[in-house]
Amino acid sequence: MRVRAAIFDLYETLITEFSDGKRIFRRQQDDPDRLGLSQDEFKREWRARQERRMNGSFPTFHAVIRDILEQRSLSYPHEHVEQLYRARVEEKGLPFQSIRSDILEMLDLLKKRGIKLGLISNCTEEEVIHFGRSPLASCFDEVIFSYEVGMAKPQKEIYLMACERLGVTPEESIFVGDGGSDELRGARDAGLQPYHAYWFNTYIESGFRKLHAPLEVQNILDHH
Repeated sequence: MRVRAAIFDLYETLITEFSDGKRIFRRQQDDPDRLGLSQDEFKREWRARQERRMNGSFPTFHAVIRDILEQRSLSYPHEHVEQLYRARVEEKGLPFQSIRSDILEMLDLLKKRGIKLGLISNCTEEEVIHFGRSPLASCFDEVIFSYEVGMAKPQKEIYLMACERLGVTPEESIFVGDGGSDELRGARDAGLQPYHAYWFNTYIESGFRKLHAPLEVQNILDHH
């Protein structure tokens, strides 16, 4: 069946937070200490709320921090939480400043071929504030952020929502992602053809076909 739509993951597929195996920016290491938590305690609490952060149960960064502190019977330092929020927005904005040229070229070539482009990202509000100001924003016909729609990959419904918005069937669609959040299996279960983006994140293994460079997406279309 002819491919009519290509749906992409965002982080570690179109942009990356890493350079030479390390995050390109880190917040001050004493930030959690100023909340009354150690680094390890804060990480545990943050990760324990991963699913609820992605599906919008916590609508904002501030809501997550408030819940963590309330569960620990700690006070809520408004000024410091706001500083943490601004630092996180800055950190999450950095990957949008250096988008690889071959990724933009790949998206442009797909559009010129008449392929509809969609984006599905498991994310929170502060992680994608800079998306709308980036060159990526104008590339896509539909963008779905998990926190806005109340569901996240690998839930089948989020892929079906993307296809419906694009006006295509799952069978006419490919999904390209680095494999985080079990997203490739989710795409397959929803009826899409999944492909493993293997140009940034090479730590996740899967049984799906690997693409070692963005422009290899073109090869998929040539064989359909």
